[in-house]
Amino acid sequence: MFKWLWLSAIVIVFDQITKIWVDLSLSLHQSIAVIPSFSITYAHNYGAAFSFLSDAGGWQRWFFAVLAIGVSIGIIIYLKQLKAEEKLLAVALSLILGGAIGNIIDRVLYGYVIDFLDVYYGVYHWPIFNIADSAITVGVALMLYESFTAKEETAEK
Repeated sequence: MFKWLWLSAIVIVFDQITKIWVDLSLSLHQSIAVIPSFSITYAHNYGAAFSFLSDAGGWQRWFFAVLAIGVSIGIIIYLKQLKAEEKLLAVALSLILGGAIGNIIDRVLYGYVIDFLDVYYGVYHWPIFNIADSAITVGVALMLYESFTAKEETAEK
């Protein structure tokens, strides 16, 4: 199922291009309204999801980088073992892998992850995220969907 790694590569390239564009075009914390409830807002995330451990003093940079590298290796091994008919799972894992590598690149190069997608309602903001985070989220959602539909197919047989 390595044939799905092209999807990971697309996520990585698109993620890095958008982050470079934001870094070159905006100042830190600058925000550009796109449509109501959505802005491009330049932010640095020193932690994990939802800025978890962002103020931990710096050790989290390497902890999250090593963790993501380990998860990426695990995903590659898992992809190798998939059967040809497990296409949805391969797509899900490839999206997660691409997102994880996209954020690893930031952590290693900069010590933080560049985030810029800002969704909000009034004064209530979802944590700012990026393309890699989006790919991971879609990948996890597809894995969940696949796991529920696989159980339903097994129960029907």
